[in-house]
Amino acid sequence: MKTTFLTFAILFSGLLLAQEKSLFNGENLDGWTVYGTELWYVEEGVLVCESGPDNEYGYLGTDAHYKDFELTLEFKQEANGNSGVFIRSTVEGTKVSGWQVEVAPPGKNTGGVYESYGRGWLIKPDPEKDKALKMGEWNQMKIRVVGDTITSWLNGTEMISLTDEKIGAGEGGIALQIHDGGGIKVNWRNLQLTEL
Repeated sequence: MKTTFLTFAILFSGLLLAQEKSLFNGENLDGWTVYGTELWYVEEGVLVCESGPDNEYGYLGTDAHYKDFELTLEFKQEANGNSGVFIRSTVEGTKVSGWQVEVAPPGKNTGGVYESYGRGWLIKPDPEKDKALKMGEWNQMKIRVVGDTITSWLNGTEMISLTDEKIGAGEGGIALQIHDGGGIKVNWRNLQLTEL
């Protein structure tokens, strides 16, 4: 009896640890910090990033750090969508350290992994997979990061899987990016994270 109870307690604890949580409450930017002068705001329950007066890089980063996790989110590019989702990242001013899962217009490697201020592109999706992107519509992205391995999916299509020791050693939060150059507007919703 004690063994059965102990097994149940361990399984139940595991379920609690793997509980999904929302990173965005649909009302404000609580739990996040804005870096730079680009625009981040909430409109009708949707998180919006938009080029600001300086047309520079901007980031919206979680205050909490996440190591191993699965993140699902939806994005819709209303204008030039050069953006992305950084994992295990830190930001100082508008200089980010970490790894970006790309969110971009067609033909620009959405789902690939880029290391800013470092090695550049680590992996790009097969060009044939770009047809999974629906420009101007809601898209679902899933990012799974466990140890040294990162995998991304776009609308159910696996875009990349990469194993990299440097990523494995990374520490930090999740950050959404807006690229420099101006003319960018991307909507985000349903940011759900499960720690693994």
